[in-house]
Amino acid sequence: MNNFLQTKVDWARAHKKTAAVASILVLGGGYFLYGAVFSSTSTETRYVLGAVTKGTIISSVSASGQVSASNQLSIQPKVSGEIISINVLPNQKVTAGTVIAVLDSTTAQKNVRDAEVNLESAQLSLEKLKKPTDALSLIQAENALAQAEVTLEKSYDDGFNSVSNAFLALPDVMTGLQDILYGLTVSSSRSQDNISAYADMVSSYDSNVTRFSNDAAAKYKTARTAYDATYLKYRSLTRTASKQDVEDLILETYNTTKVVADAVKSTNDLLGFVEDKLTIQSRTIPAILSTHQNQTSTYTSNTNSHLLTLLAIKNTIISAKYSIAEKTQSLADLKAGTDPLDIKSAELTLTQRKNTLADAKATLADYYVRAPFDGTVASLGVKKYDTASSGTEIATLLTSQRVAELSLNEVDAAKVSVGAKATLTFDAIEDLTLTGQIAEVDTIGAVTSGVVSYSIKIGFDSQDERVKPGMTVNASIQTAVKQDVLMVPSGAVKTQNEVSRAQVFSPALATTGGTQGVTSDTLPVSVEVTVGISDDTNVEILSGLKEGDQVVVRTISGATAAKTTTTTSRTNTQGGPSVGGALRGF
Repeated sequence: MNNFLQTKVDWARAHKKTAAVASILVLGGGYFLYGAVFSSTSTETRYVLGAVTKGTIISSVSASGQVSASNQLSIQPKVSGEIISINVLPNQKVTAGTVIAVLDSTTAQKNVRDAEVNLESAQLSLEKLKKPTDALSLIQAENALAQAEVTLEKSYDDGFNSVSNAFLALPDVMTGLQDILYGLTVSSSRSQDNISAYADMVSSYDSNVTRFSNDAAAKYKTARTAYDATYLKYRSLTRTASKQDVEDLILETYNTTKVVADAVKSTNDLLGFVEDKLTIQSRTIPAILSTHQNQTSTYTSNTNSHLLTLLAIKNTIISAKYSIAEKTQSLADLKAGTDPLDIKSAELTLTQRKNTLADAKATLADYYVRAPFDGTVASLGVKKYDTASSGTEIATLLTSQRVAELSLNEVDAAKVSVGAKATLTFDAIEDLTLTGQIAEVDTIGAVTSGVVSYSIKIGFDSQDERVKPGMTVNASIQTAVKQDVLMVPSGAVKTQNEVSRAQVFSPALATTGGTQGVTSDTLPVSVEVTVGISDDTNVEILSGLKEGDQVVVRTISGATAAKTTTTTSRTNTQGGPSVGGALRGF
């Protein structure tokens, strides 16, 4: 025995280092495996994706109640108005659809007529867009373009004539200003130029004359420089010059004439100032001053006339160029055919007009109060010429149809109305689903423990002998139905502070990843959207997105993904020990 124990001890000592090394390798490998498996997903965010599609959304509210033992219904209108006829009598038997009463529908009929006209207009517009371009339209467009080109050509020719006329008058103006300012006709000694002589006449009375004389001199100098340059350009060109050169000359002449007109005004201001001061001082006004004033008055009239003519020509050229560009594009559009986007827009308009007409006809039908089911008129609650509104009891109907009595909270009650369609199910009959419509809605709610509720009655569209009075009935009541609308999964829209937003990948990711989502190096863009109605799975998009956009339905954070992966990895589906268990066992 002692020898056996000693042998075991020696074996253990001999393999101690080997066992230690093996332990380190296993532990290190386990750590490496953990890092490789878990850390690779610990920081990744995954996006579950969806798309903007078109479809039908049916918004509804739910309620529960019992099958009524009494089949008495209150017949109420859906609209308000004056009752113009009562078509039944008490105790009269009626069938479903019988007109009980008629309300004044003048406005509703007008709305139907207007909707029909608008629909016809939209149809004609669409047909016109789809119609191929006819030869006459092309000829008219080509003629319009040719006429615009002729107008532009004539504008250049008229412009050159206007420039020529301006330079028939401007030399006299410039020479006259030269004589008025720098001639030697004012001073009695004929040794002082006129501008200085005029200044000296009143300088002792008002030193401001220096400012007027300096301004007149400066404006004349500027006008002389501009005039000389433009005149040389005018002399170097003929009416056969390029259109651009003629256009530049017209603009330059217009600007030069403005500068000359300013010089005339400054000179006239100086003369007027001198005259005023001499008059105040009761001094004799030299005759030459009046002569000079008459000259500047004539120059003012001439320059203003040329300015108006040149400005009109300049604007005509601009207008003619715009007209040519517009008519060129119109002709190109005619030759290319109708833009598909224009056709799509017209088709959408047509659809809207159809919907508007359908709504108008539905509203008109509401002015005819009909019996929802077969039955007997028990009593009448109104007479002819009474004013009725939703909630007014027109008549009481006894019917053999089954009726469900349910209760709605005040929020849901505001969404439903008489005639709304409903789907009915029964706790006692699991495989039975019936349809019906609301026949009556309470106008006054009942308050229980501070909670307001409204009773409604839903008539069954069909009968089933298994349905008994008192049975529990569940109803899903349609509140709105919209077809061919843009919609996204409900999870794609987040609303905060009454602002709704969706996250969009643009461009779209190549793979969607299904329910597990995908990762992306680029982040989605947040887009503000306007939403409409919704159902259990989808929400209507009124603006902000277009069909085909790729939206984020759900975001899986990296921490969540890593936690899920870790939990899964530690579970051995074969019944063996986990990684940790194996290490402990070892």
